[in-house]
Amino acid sequence: MRILLIQPPRPLWPYINEQDNYLLPQWMVCLGATLRRAGVETHLLDCMPARVGWRTLEARLRALRPDMVATGESHALFASSATRLLRLAKQVDPAVVTVAGGGHFTCLAPRYLREHPIDFVVRGEGDETLAALALALQEGGLERARQEPGVAFLDGDEVRFTPPRPLASDLDALPMPAYDMLPLERYGRARYLFSPGGVTLHHGRGCTGGCRFCSWWRQMARREPAPDRGGCPAERLVPAWRTKSVERTLAEMELLYRRYNKRCLVFVDPTWNMDPAWSDAFAEALLRKGWDLSWFAFMRADFILRDEGLGVMEKLVRSGLTHLCVGVEREDDEQLDTWAKPGARAADYVRCFDLLRCKYPQVFRQATFIVGTRGESDASMAAQARFARRIAADYPAFHPETPFPGTDLYEEAQADGRLELDDFDQFDMMTAVMGTDHLSREEVEEWLVRLNKGALRPRWLARGLLSSSAYRRDMYTWWLLVTGRVFWDAVKQRVNPLSPEPYTSSYLPDWYER
Repeated sequence: MRILLIQPPRPLWPYINEQDNYLLPQWMVCLGATLRRAGVETHLLDCMPARVGWRTLEARLRALRPDMVATGESHALFASSATRLLRLAKQVDPAVVTVAGGGHFTCLAPRYLREHPIDFVVRGEGDETLAALALALQEGGLERARQEPGVAFLDGDEVRFTPPRPLASDLDALPMPAYDMLPLERYGRARYLFSPGGVTLHHGRGCTGGCRFCSWWRQMARREPAPDRGGCPAERLVPAWRTKSVERTLAEMELLYRRYNKRCLVFVDPTWNMDPAWSDAFAEALLRKGWDLSWFAFMRADFILRDEGLGVMEKLVRSGLTHLCVGVEREDDEQLDTWAKPGARAADYVRCFDLLRCKYPQVFRQATFIVGTRGESDASMAAQARFARRIAADYPAFHPETPFPGTDLYEEAQADGRLELDDFDQFDMMTAVMGTDHLSREEVEEWLVRLNKGALRPRWLARGLLSSSAYRRDMYTWWLLVTGRVFWDAVKQRVNPLSPEPYTSSYLPDWYER
């Protein structure tokens, strides 16, 4: 059994250039390691940093002749790239077994199994399921594989679901991610963004919250089986968070630091600072190591305030925390309650960012906001802008409320007929796909451009470029250079550089079809 895990060619966002765009896909190195430990011949191909276009990818498939081709996707935006890959694999060899995983395909398994040449959808966490599926295929063929927990498949005209597989209870028992199976020297090559040598890792999986707009926690949720509903199991999803030990996390970091010379580590945990005792032990251990590195994390504002009171936050910053992102989302608490977003509210966000700005000025402060909610108006849009200026984030990013598949928001938008754009290629978190009770979809997009440009003013830029923190200066320099490139590209293409199109539309790199 020869398995090829592939991240196929896909579009780029304008504000992420080719050097900056490529962060190591954790799903590939984690699943690759589990398959290798199971004794399965496994190959990994990330087409993006290698600049492998579709014609080259076809040649690679013909040369390797894998028995299984698997890909994963949790972003709706890139689902069409994944399905194009699986179609290509079947064209090269109709006998190849095609597998799709990740949050997007988990949530829409019936749709994709019926419309695309996909033999199996691996549902939820994939480590144990994909390895078991490969061994079952090797030992007993398709019929045996269809008995494995955690998969969906098409049986004639019917989509079948096997019982959910339990989540991995001990993350330390999973093998070390197979960093050696991808060319790590091709990742983190940007001079400024996540520099030097940025690379991803994670210590925790899942989340304790169940935000109604978020699809991320659902992928790693505990699935409790329930009776079928319309051919799709009506599972009850329960938020579940697990973590590796501090010792295991540091072992991964040391491997990346010493063997691969990575000096900027990008934690992709949805909520890094869940457990204050873990964070404290981590900071203490990392300080003892004395490594020269910086690290990034997604953090909750209320937990930052909690950890400051416990004396943990100061240790984390001293250990190398130089960049954090907080999901602020809104200045109105009522909307946060409607979304069932746990934790901080407006007053907490103000306190959190005041703390960071005053006590930890060396830390780059990123914040995300969601606009275009059902009750959004011109007045509430302006209020979001004022709140972003109040907290003085280094980089406030405004995104439209997007009903991603699997979320409560998606079900509501479909039921209410609010979804005006249903092509997932447009679910890029910059394109408004629905209007509000007071604003058209086009007006929401106009506001997005205004908000994202309005927050970035000359005084804001000067503050960052003159910062005493080298990391913060680099991040502002990166933003300035990328903005200049986007502006110049628009001029060369005879497009108005002040219009929203050059800033929000994804594009295909020149090697995409090669």
